[in-house]
Amino acid sequence: MRSHLLNDTTAEHYRRSVTEGVERVAAKLATTDRPFTGVTVDALSPRIDGIDLDQPLHDTTAALDELEDVYLRDAVYFHHPRYLAHLNCPVVIPAVLGEAVLSAVNSSLDTWDQSAGGTLIERKLIDWTAGRIGLGPAADGVFTSGGTQSNLQALLLAREEAKADDLAKLRIFASEVSHFSVKKSAKLLGLGQDAVVSVPVDHDKRLQTVALAHELERCAEAGLIPMAVVATAGTTDFGSIDPLPEIAELCGRYGAWMHVDAAYGCGLLASLKYRGRLDGIERADSVTVDYHKSFFQPVSSSAVLVRDAATLRHATYHAEYLNPRRMVQERIPNQVDKSLQTTRRFDALKLWMTLRVMGADGIGQLFDEVCDLAAEGWNLLAADPRFDVVVEPSLSTLVFRYVPAAVTDPAEIDRANLYARKALFASGDAVVAGTKVAGRHYLKFTLLNPETTTSDIAAVLDLIAGHAEQYLGESLDRAS
Repeated sequence: MRSHLLNDTTAEHYRRSVTEGVERVAAKLATTDRPFTGVTVDALSPRIDGIDLDQPLHDTTAALDELEDVYLRDAVYFHHPRYLAHLNCPVVIPAVLGEAVLSAVNSSLDTWDQSAGGTLIERKLIDWTAGRIGLGPAADGVFTSGGTQSNLQALLLAREEAKADDLAKLRIFASEVSHFSVKKSAKLLGLGQDAVVSVPVDHDKRLQTVALAHELERCAEAGLIPMAVVATAGTTDFGSIDPLPEIAELCGRYGAWMHVDAAYGCGLLASLKYRGRLDGIERADSVTVDYHKSFFQPVSSSAVLVRDAATLRHATYHAEYLNPRRMVQERIPNQVDKSLQTTRRFDALKLWMTLRVMGADGIGQLFDEVCDLAAEGWNLLAADPRFDVVVEPSLSTLVFRYVPAAVTDPAEIDRANLYARKALFASGDAVVAGTKVAGRHYLKFTLLNPETTTSDIAAVLDLIAGHAEQYLGESLDRAS
């Protein structure tokens, strides 16, 4: 079995195996004509259940043949221009190359003696991102597994900085369309059920600062502590960006930590056209960024940034076998001193390779293209009487629903839209997402592929309308 260990004696075996796998994926990418096959759980489950993991194949080619059957054939392919559903981006080749390198070398980014140059590369990228945000010379941060972990760590720091004797008095303020990880973080941090105050949004799904001011004042009058305000720069459902400068003013007035969840909107940091939409982010105490959403990186590639590096001490624990205190005096850089994780992948390498090959302007150009596409999609939807569209996009998300001329029952329209989404997914012709607006079911395009065109959007809208009309026709037949 030693022949399978990657080392100096098996380098050629490694080259052949990886090349064969890459060729399989490349062939699949080159021939995939739709984002999904439409396979069902009931159809796929028996194929996987029938595999005996205690009976290995002892052959790479045979294992890849099997993988074709249970995964590659029916995978959901985000690179396809008609994958329009969630915050999943197609990935750039330099980042995939970085993924291959980091997986093979297998550095762990917790201590210097496990990563060496990897530590310094990650730190350089954190400094670069903090500079793009404008956090100032004392800024720092660390790569994370994703936006949920970044939000958790930011709110942990905010909790500790609040210095509250009674956690029950702490309050977090976030818009009613903020990410669910804010409430999850509050629970994990030991705060009460009422700790997260939901602030109303305006017509454009942006946090209402007048309402936030009112809630902050109520908090102060009740003797409670405004621990943090979470501003969202790119909400998951609408791509809306909260009014960051006004929120920063309120945070300063009430002594609240300002966290900006820019997991989605961080692509604007590289934008050549729309960077101004993030004005005010430089005043944050902490920022979440997800490079794997809008920097076209493979999952996972994310980070949490802080204005004051000293606040990261709240996540610091020392172990004699790993990062003893003396290493601080010896100026040995250990990233575990900043992270909630211990063992941690060298995910920073993917962004490093992307910047070294494409440059930040290359990333920004791609993100600008999807923002421009969303604006064109908005115009299509606004001019189409078959659809009701909710918010003019700030980023690359469109929320809409099919509204038939002859049907007025909102519940029936809900069912038609749900059916259309399900039928579209089952066909494999396109993949779209869904959400609720004011209690009603809507559909959602999350446009993160520069290869998607307005013709693709128009074609998918026609497919949605066709499926919805089919449902309503059948419903009418059943009723009669």
